[in-house]
Amino acid sequence: MKIPQSVLVVIHTPALQVLLIERADAPGFWQSVTGSRDSVDETFEATAAREVWEETGLDAHAPGHALTDWGLENVYEIYPQWLHRYAPGVTHNTEHLFGLCIPRAVQVALSPREHRDQIWLPWAEAAERCFSPSNAEAISWLPRFALSGH
Repeated sequence: MKIPQSVLVVIHTPALQVLLIERADAPGFWQSVTGSRDSVDETFEATAAREVWEETGLDAHAPGHALTDWGLENVYEIYPQWLHRYAPGVTHNTEHLFGLCIPRAVQVALSPREHRDQIWLPWAEAAERCFSPSNAEAISWLPRFALSGH
């Protein structure tokens, strides 16, 4: 069963181009990198780095990359089609937000079982393309976090 604690990682460039990936199990569902903690002992930062690697092949700690904990969390109701992944009675997930700034937009190595396509968009367009309101909101915060150096 999945742990109802996850990360959302907004991958972006210094020019605020944002990477979105399309879910393989839900065509038309564009999102940032997301994923649940593997264990209660795994830190959110470790989860973020692992999920970025698994879903894109990017090393969050590579030279020139900056993984930043935004210090924000979303609590949301789990979509009904994904409730079966959690223990009975679990209906909400807590999502911890991170940004990952990389030097430039690159083609990433998608995990084909999870994602089917990728696109880099200016942050405002990326926010509009997201299916998840919490993901769109996180992307809308990107200019503030980028300007503050967080």
